[in-house]
Amino acid sequence: MKLLLQIALTLLRARLKQTIVAAVGVTFGITMFVTLLSFMSGLNKMLDGLIGNRTAHVRLYNEIKVSAKQPIKLAYPDTSAHHFISSVKASNARLEIYNANKILQTLDKDERVLGYSRRLSSQVFFNTGASDITGFLSGIDPEKEVSYFHFEDYITLGNAIDVKQIPNSIILGKPLAETLMAEIGDVVQVTTPNGERFQLKVVALYQSGIADYDKTQSFASLSTVQKVTGKGNAYITDIQVKLKDILMAPKVAKEYGGIFDLDAIDIQAANSQFETGTQVRTIISYAVGITLLIVAGFGIYNILNMMIYEKMDTIAILKATGFAGRDVKRVFLMISVIIGLVGCAAGLVFSVLLTTAISKIPFNSAAVPTVKTFPVDMNPIYFVIALVFTFATTWFAGWFPARKASKIDPVIIIRGK
Repeated sequence: MKLLLQIALTLLRARLKQTIVAAVGVTFGITMFVTLLSFMSGLNKMLDGLIGNRTAHVRLYNEIKVSAKQPIKLAYPDTSAHHFISSVKASNARLEIYNANKILQTLDKDERVLGYSRRLSSQVFFNTGASDITGFLSGIDPEKEVSYFHFEDYITLGNAIDVKQIPNSIILGKPLAETLMAEIGDVVQVTTPNGERFQLKVVALYQSGIADYDKTQSFASLSTVQKVTGKGNAYITDIQVKLKDILMAPKVAKEYGGIFDLDAIDIQAANSQFETGTQVRTIISYAVGITLLIVAGFGIYNILNMMIYEKMDTIAILKATGFAGRDVKRVFLMISVIIGLVGCAAGLVFSVLLTTAISKIPFNSAAVPTVKTFPVDMNPIYFVIALVFTFATTWFAGWFPARKASKIDPVIIIRGK
């Protein structure tokens, strides 16, 4: 094997330019493969963060819906009859979660639950001059929102905890604050659907990156919203649950929905379209990267084919001096693998340099204020995939020419010379 390796290196040096061209092709393929996957993975994580960080793994609530048992069905229970009902209205069921304390105690004992946050959401009107702007006011537990839902990451100005420490305070979405021309320390007037008016002090500005959401959304402490809406201290409309394992969300949601007689939705169901987009982007990235490596493999294949035609006499001499066909095959396989591994090593180095450079490029977007540079995720698994796929591609690229070289008849070649 040592002798065969020396012969392979000698043939590589004899065709140095072609060897360099083939190695550069592999280097380019590996560089773009790792860089593309790292950038796309970083982009997916950023987009997932915009939704996933602020979305509960399981949301417990009461949904407004039509009653399944209509009066006519109770009056005429005959199963053979068909009931014609028109203009069906939703029932007068309350949005409040009953026995909330018991539910929270159950969540505290569940080892699958990482944490939870109570919420009370209400539609309100923000008064600016003679105009009223429709919006939503959410009562939150600031400490738990910061701990489990990264709430602080989306505060562009001010402090999230101030909304609890300062009485009658509010956090406005940044686009909403611009519409109201409100800044930190200003007082905004809020009107409830019942016609009650309250003045709340702005202590922070919030921006999630979802423009339509930020134009209408505002936050206050749970006690403040309970006071604004005229509800008691135990009144809540949502429980946002964070699990230790996000993959358990569908199972836990179904379980909690049945136990507590509440509507429960998991994060996968709530963001199914978004997850589909993430999967499509990942598939496209892998497809483009693998295509680049396959193209580089064809380059090695063509160069080895040309080398065989040019080195017919060398192959004939090797076989005439006692080298078997399998030895010749090993020589050309070594040539292919050496080109691939050298190109792969150089490609990995360049990919690290390129992804590092991309991660330093400023990324300033009003929609995503928390992201300052282009998102890049250099996962070590990408380097392993690149190395394995390069070895496989170059081995197959060299196998066919090597097989052809091993079958050359030295007598025919020498007689022709």
